[in-house]
Amino acid sequence: MSEAQPATRTDVRDLTAFQKNILTVLAEEARYGLAIKRELEEYYGQEVNHGRLYPNLDDLVNKGLVEKSELDKRTNEYALTDDGFEAVVDDLEWALSKFLVDEERKERVSGIVADN
Repeated sequence: MSEAQPATRTDVRDLTAFQKNILTVLAEEARYGLAIKRELEEYYGQEVNHGRLYPNLDDLVNKGLVEKSELDKRTNEYALTDDGFEAVVDDLEWALSKFLVDEERKERVSGIVADN
């Protein structure tokens, strides 16, 4: 297996929405593939097939945003790397900079943050 390269800001900003959602799921805690799949299916309200999930996980591993380790002979665990964490933060900061344009929106988001 090749060494993952550190992600650049451009790499991170070129991620698909699906890849960003994977990073968001992993921001909560490390998970094995089927647990990631279940979280995404709950979010999307439909099945996420293996042929979509695992190639995207491999891409994120190759970009250095996710770390893959073996739990047992059949199960891998995926965890966010420091670069992956920074990618999630960067995406949130950019979205919030575009969204928080007035006090009403800022208060609404502050309420969401306070509730979590």
